[in-house]
Amino acid sequence: MKLNVNGVDHDIDVEPDTPLLWAIREELGMTGTKFGCGIAQCGACTVWIDGVATRSCVMPVGSVENGKITTIEALSDDPVGQAVQAEWIKEQVPQCGYCQSGQLMAAASLLKRNPKPSREDIIGAMTNICRCGTYSSIITAIENVADAKGA
Repeated sequence: MKLNVNGVDHDIDVEPDTPLLWAIREELGMTGTKFGCGIAQCGACTVWIDGVATRSCVMPVGSVENGKITTIEALSDDPVGQAVQAEWIKEQVPQCGYCQSGQLMAAASLLKRNPKPSREDIIGAMTNICRCGTYSSIITAIENVADAKGA
């Protein structure tokens, strides 16, 4: 099976129903994308498939064979991703940090679709779970990126 991950084509030997998360982590050795719940609720496993934030723990690898997959390892290659990462650092968003790769991928995806989201848009789009409760810092960081785009 062929997968395009972070702009590189990979041949992997997995069953088509293998979750994309396991193909990324176990077959390709990219461990930035995290396992959280295994039922697509927490968002720790968020990657982009063709630019859309997707929970990879329940996505069968066979269904994305022709898609372009982007993981946290390549987020800094994207200008919006760079801006989000910079604001995450400035606002000191992470505490334990476990959910942050998924949070960053979801936030950058939102800002790519909607460069000037309202607070309500942000709250509605950021459905990833943070056990440390850094939601207000996450919202502030996203608002800062959106405000900078308007400057």
